[in-house]
Amino acid sequence: MQRVSREQREMRGSKWQWRRILLALLAVFIVYAGFDLFWRYHRDLRGFDPVATGKLETAMWRSYYDRQPFKLFFELTELLRTQYQFPWLRSYLGAYYATKAAFDFKDGKQRADYEKALPALESYFTTIHRTGDINFDVKNAAKLELEWWIVHRQREQYGKAALDTACANAAAAIYLVPPDSTLEHGRLRADAMVIRDVRAAAGGVSEEEWAQIDQLLQACYRSLRRVIQK
Repeated sequence: MQRVSREQREMRGSKWQWRRILLALLAVFIVYAGFDLFWRYHRDLRGFDPVATGKLETAMWRSYYDRQPFKLFFELTELLRTQYQFPWLRSYLGAYYATKAAFDFKDGKQRADYEKALPALESYFTTIHRTGDINFDVKNAAKLELEWWIVHRQREQYGKAALDTACANAAAAIYLVPPDSTLEHGRLRADAMVIRDVRAAAGGVSEEEWAQIDQLLQACYRSLRRVIQK
């Protein structure tokens, strides 16, 4: 019968100790992940910084139009964590849904194509609803978000005023304020979109024009914050 040396016993004991440590760490991570992803939080959705939010949205627009989904994804995680207080893992989940919706929409040609983005948008707004302190209607928020995307894509058909209103309606649905109170927000956001569209059609958006877009987006979020914090 083979005798087990003391060194071998110590080595086996050391391996079991490391396994127990790793299993304990795994259990802690699973518990953390469960709270992070599924717990119902009540984080402040109104406390965003308009300057930081505008700058991040400008960066996200650039990533979207340059077809850089991974860059957009990480910018979205930063936005959700820093401006809307998402926990770590949930910020990645929300960013995944939003990025998927954006690129599901991007190559569409008609409304039926665009509506393929709706399931991912509903999942995105569900993560916001489970994280924030506002009991908005998820399906309505997703529908209105998609609507302004469509109006923007088909602006020549709908007109600039319709884009202003569509952006205003989307914001009002999340913050549960009257749509007419967010019209300035919608107009400024649409103004930024028009600059991007017109200059892109003319050959490209310059850095000076991106800076102008950035200023308009900061202004639109300052306007929104004034409205929702009254």
